[in-house]
Amino acid sequence: MPDATAPPPIEFRRAVASLSAPRHRPELLVSALSAPPRLAPYTWAFSVEADAGAGRAGEPLDDLDEPDTSGRLILLHDPAGQDAWEGVFRLVCFVQARLEPEQLGDEMFPVVGWSWLTEALEQNGAGYTALGGTVTQTSSVRFGDIAGARRDDDVELRASWTPTDTDLAAHAEAFCQLVASAAGLPPVGAVSLAHRTV
Repeated sequence: MPDATAPPPIEFRRAVASLSAPRHRPELLVSALSAPPRLAPYTWAFSVEADAGAGRAGEPLDDLDEPDTSGRLILLHDPAGQDAWEGVFRLVCFVQARLEPEQLGDEMFPVVGWSWLTEALEQNGAGYTALGGTVTQTSSVRFGDIAGARRDDDVELRASWTPTDTDLAAHAEAFCQLVASAAGLPPVGAVSLAHRTV
């Protein structure tokens, strides 16, 4: 274990700075998050929340009591390296999104969900190795005081990968793109026909 009073290694500080640098689209609420401390000698994390119905027409995105889509990206650093990582850094992500009714029961949906991640990494030029993870569909029904028997069907994506570079800005951008895709937000620059003005 590293000395808790010693400053983090410069490589870790640079990696954190690069993850914090990218600008994100206005529909996303990005905030720093406490990272689980026991996963690696050095950890850092941030969360992203999105709501496909929020942030339109200049509305602020600061009232997400229960966002449609949320995720977190955790940076792990072990200066000694770990064999399973194939490096000294590891990125771990978790994304949860609400499913639309037409997506329920679609056997190919996990493949689509996984493609959100791989395409985001590739489109942003985020080099990686040792990528692995799961896509899970869950269903729950609320009773009593919490929304009166409303059913929620969600998809959860969990993944981890080893970046091939210590500049992680492209990985932060890819993660934000992943959350946006899971939320059903249109690509940056695209105008939704439902909200297009003549």
